[in-house]
Amino acid sequence: MLLAGLLLAGCVHTQVEPASDVAMTARDKKLLANAPYAKANIPVAYQRAIVSYHRKEAPGSIVVDSDARYLYYVLPDNQAIRYGVIVGEEAQSWTGVAKVGRKEEWPSWTPTEGEKRRLGPLPNYVEGGPANPMGARGIYLYSGGKDTLYRIHGTNQPEWIGHAISSGCIRMTNEDVIDLYNRVKMGTVVVVLGPRSGESRVATADPRSGY
Repeated sequence: MLLAGLLLAGCVHTQVEPASDVAMTARDKKLLANAPYAKANIPVAYQRAIVSYHRKEAPGSIVVDSDARYLYYVLPDNQAIRYGVIVGEEAQSWTGVAKVGRKEEWPSWTPTEGEKRRLGPLPNYVEGGPANPMGARGIYLYSGGKDTLYRIHGTNQPEWIGHAISSGCIRMTNEDVIDLYNRVKMGTVVVVLGPRSGESRVATADPRSGY
């Protein structure tokens, strides 16, 4: 059977973690109840799941597999929470090791000059909210004490989960980024693997997991 994508971790006994609104604030529930986009039907392959994890990052770390469109939050005992994500277009993608330097709920968005040139006319500033491309949460990546300008954040286009269309940032469904945000601490190590980095290879998948 063909795998849906190249997997970073051996996905043995994959267990889907049901989405829950326990982590959501009253503001989250109010804003997401009136989101200006249709509720997306996320493919099973990209729904939040607990999987076996065989790399060496410490629990609490984040690893992004750009090839497979997955973000892993590492748990103890060789497990991880795997989230489906949107990654950057190849020319726009960022790879490397960073740390979480800032966290923000319902962040505003200030398009860069590069985004304006590439995407056409854009406003100079967009207030935080469900129509904002940053979505419900922003996790800001820093390297050497400086903002890399790359983020892990929500999205107002959840239908694109599993694709490479962003300006380089890692986008998640708003429900998933809220879940991740509540787990992540300041200073958390974030490893972003580049396309065809050699790290992602075919791994054993549970035949019940939908692959």
